[in-house]
Amino acid sequence: MTADSPRLRLGVIAIIALSLFAALFARLWYLQVLSAPDYQLKAQANSIRIVPEPAPRGRILDRNGKVLVDNRASNVVAIDRTKLTEKERPELMARLSTVLGIPAEELDKKLDSKQVSPYTPVPIAEDVGEDKMTLLLERADQFPAVVARRVAVRTYPMQSLAAHILGYVAEVNDNDRKEFPRQYELGDMIGRTGVERVYEKDLRGRDGELKIEVDAEGRPVRVVSRRPPAQGHDVVLTIDADIQRTAEEALAQGLKSAQGQPFVDPKKKANARLVADAGSVVVLDTKGSVEALASYPTFDLPALADGVSEAEARVLFPPPDSKETPAFVNRALQGLYAPGSTWKLITADAALRTGLINQNFSLVDNGTYITPGDCTGRSCVRHNAGSTAYGRVGVSRALSVSSDVFFYTLGANFWTNRHDPKYGENAIQDVAGQFGFGTQTGVPLPEATGRVLTKELKNALHQKDPRLADAGWYTGNNVNLAIGQDAMLVTPIQLANAYATFANHGDRYQPNIALRIQKQDGTVVTAFGPRKFAHVDIPPNVWNPIMQGLEGALTDPKGTATNAFAGFPLKQWGIAGKTGTAQATPKQDTALFAAFGPTADPQHVVTVVMEQSGFGASAAAPVARRVFEQLAGVGNTAPVQFTRANGAGD
Repeated sequence: MTADSPRLRLGVIAIIALSLFAALFARLWYLQVLSAPDYQLKAQANSIRIVPEPAPRGRILDRNGKVLVDNRASNVVAIDRTKLTEKERPELMARLSTVLGIPAEELDKKLDSKQVSPYTPVPIAEDVGEDKMTLLLERADQFPAVVARRVAVRTYPMQSLAAHILGYVAEVNDNDRKEFPRQYELGDMIGRTGVERVYEKDLRGRDGELKIEVDAEGRPVRVVSRRPPAQGHDVVLTIDADIQRTAEEALAQGLKSAQGQPFVDPKKKANARLVADAGSVVVLDTKGSVEALASYPTFDLPALADGVSEAEARVLFPPPDSKETPAFVNRALQGLYAPGSTWKLITADAALRTGLINQNFSLVDNGTYITPGDCTGRSCVRHNAGSTAYGRVGVSRALSVSSDVFFYTLGANFWTNRHDPKYGENAIQDVAGQFGFGTQTGVPLPEATGRVLTKELKNALHQKDPRLADAGWYTGNNVNLAIGQDAMLVTPIQLANAYATFANHGDRYQPNIALRIQKQDGTVVTAFGPRKFAHVDIPPNVWNPIMQGLEGALTDPKGTATNAFAGFPLKQWGIAGKTGTAQATPKQDTALFAAFGPTADPQHVVTVVMEQSGFGASAAAPVARRVFEQLAGVGNTAPVQFTRANGAGD
């Protein structure tokens, strides 16, 4: 070995080292300079996707804390489309079809839904049995991209109780997203009707948020962060579940007992049978809270927990030309009816308050009335129900026995004296407006407005459609107005609120449907107190004789509701009320009853309106009695029965 050998070896090593470093530097230069734009694009392709996690909705409770609407866990099978290849899809659909018992075509259709975020698993089956869930979890390797999980859906511990009040939830549509911009995504649930809609903001809660990093292909890379959802607040209603149940059951029983009862059709002049196919009950406390709203027919609320199918929509919302009675209409708030003799409260108040009569005024009622002057070409002769003669009657007894002749006379006298500034043309209508007729009550649910007929409105109706009303205004129109007939329209809740106003000696409230909004631990977020809207001046010389007449309707031997309340402890728990029967051509007569009690200190008002059910004394009053039995704590388990009217009826 020569002395140059170590030097040679060191040279070789140096060359190798330099070569390695040169290669390394070349690679670094390639990565950082030549390839930098490509890697920058790839880095930018990795981005963040935000996936909302729906919050459980708040509960809905009655005034005593009983749960009316809650949430329950539902087993849901979903498919994560980001983890499913087109090659795997047919085989997976076939396997799932076998396990779930759902046709593969239906599963495919659900999987292709555009209403679900591409980064959120698509639900393909709900309320899946535990055995099927277990199988899917145990054999997860055979079901790639399948996600089995529990979600919260609406549940109804009391089934369909208060269905019209509570409403239902459904997936948002385009109209919802326009109304609430940037607040909802496709697939979110929203309150569609009733309390669910009115208090949507409180019930909805705050959705959670899942931030996911995805690659350029849209595949999830990792979870960046998660904010859990916060459940919505509870809504505590003014409704009493026990009173609500009694009202619904009594209404259904009352309609059933009226169906098939004899009815004399004045148009056909022949005997017929009552149809009695729909109705409502309103229960208010006299300080402006709704205790119950019953509407019949009703609908299966639990079946709508996941929205409304086309088949369900056909039942709930039949087309206008359908003969089916729509189940979804809340007749307590949206039904429009002539008030019949329940309107006599207004006419009596107007006559006494304006001085047209005083509490000592009386006349002889022989059962027949002849309208003076022009009665629009129709027969000028009118009769009490059954042409019953009541002899000499004052305002109190006229209310008790429902003397049409007495109130016909008041209506005609108002019109005869219309040029006197004390009365004017609209004396009765003006008082009706003070009691809230012709305007919405202000209850926080959708309601109709009704119609108090005046000459101007009657002419406008005639211009719109001559079939709705004749032109002009005559004595006969005022005569009809005095007993709540003609083209008059009121809602059951307006009627209840008017009688509550009288019971309160003139204090008129806007009814509440909710007592408070609270957290799950009971902490109050918002409380709703009484909403006094106006005061009607009802002096004692007006209030006392009317009150005496309303009490007599249940206690006078000839009182229209005496038979219906026979045996009720009226001496201990007095009730004052008024029956009504309204013509509803071309349908059969509408039966009405409005009352309040206990008379010593009025606390509750009950109105019953039953379509095509005949006399209010026979059909509506027995239903109200059952509700008052609940309110007064009087036990009675017998079904509501159709009651033969006392004397003339009404």
